[in-house]
Amino acid sequence: MTNRSLDSLPPTETLEIETGLSLTPRVKLLLTVHRADRSVKPLDEWKLKRSLIDFLKASFYVTLSDDDVAVRKFKDAKKRKREDSVARGALFIRDLGFLSKPFSRSGVGGEGREGVEELERKFVEWRRGVVEKMDGIELNLEGVKYRLSVAVPVTDDFQGMRKEWEELSAFGNRGYSRGGRQQPDTIVLRGVPSRWFAEPRVSSKPSMLVTHTIFSAFGKIRNLNVAEDDDLGKDEDEDSGDIVSGLQCKIVVQFENYKDFHAALKVLSGRSLQKQGSRLKADYEVTWDKDGFFRNTRNETEDKSIRMPPLGAGNYRSEAYRRQSHFSRYSPDNERTKRFKV
Repeated sequence: MTNRSLDSLPPTETLEIETGLSLTPRVKLLLTVHRADRSVKPLDEWKLKRSLIDFLKASFYVTLSDDDVAVRKFKDAKKRKREDSVARGALFIRDLGFLSKPFSRSGVGGEGREGVEELERKFVEWRRGVVEKMDGIELNLEGVKYRLSVAVPVTDDFQGMRKEWEELSAFGNRGYSRGGRQQPDTIVLRGVPSRWFAEPRVSSKPSMLVTHTIFSAFGKIRNLNVAEDDDLGKDEDEDSGDIVSGLQCKIVVQFENYKDFHAALKVLSGRSLQKQGSRLKADYEVTWDKDGFFRNTRNETEDKSIRMPPLGAGNYRSEAYRRQSHFSRYSPDNERTKRFKV
């Protein structure tokens, strides 16, 4: 895979990557549900899902399955204030091929950068139109009215993220790249299945080697970190089941240059991860690193090394082990590093 192929990839096409994984296009919309009348009757999630599916089919001619709409009620809805939301969730539109058909017939799309940019503009405009039409609508579920708020998540708005880091750069904030260049170079990916980044028949925990192989397709990597990620989507107010520990991981990738970072983030934004032979679609979140993850990790490691007393001969740890501990705080072959008071 080259940067040229990434730049020429339309937002409606699937990208095949390493180890049987693929990035499939999607439109993700965040849903927030409020009461629109004085009723305190509990929200029926199934009726809400069916109402949204029917609305989208009638208004935009798109077909969704029950799995494409997820709604979670808040606990103790009767005790919440009237202006508070009673539920929230997400809606996914995955079949986007119809957006590229007119361009293919006219011979404009699919070939060259100009065609891709035109399709990107059409995609963004269509998504904006869906949001504008859905945001603020009232749903009548057998006499009970609810008002719906709809928004595109920040992590699916690539142009918005780019505008954010360009504005930070313009105002002279501290840069992220070497040489004082104020450009980001690190992406943060959350909510991907750990087993998809593990070594087959070796472990269910993500492997640094496998993860490095997958993300090397986007460009040359400078630093990589993989860790368990059980906090994504967890909310103590939501009426949902417990999250099983270790099923998801968080991946932080620092690229050697801005160009590779830019191409990787653009392709990852607005897509879901799918594994060959699996029906599961991992609707991860991806963003750029605003906090200097590797810089802060390095500073913490250096600070600890100053405070740590010298280890005796019986407790000797090699320099390679210390570098590995700094490189990743999660290893597929070992348990989490235990903490000791000194």
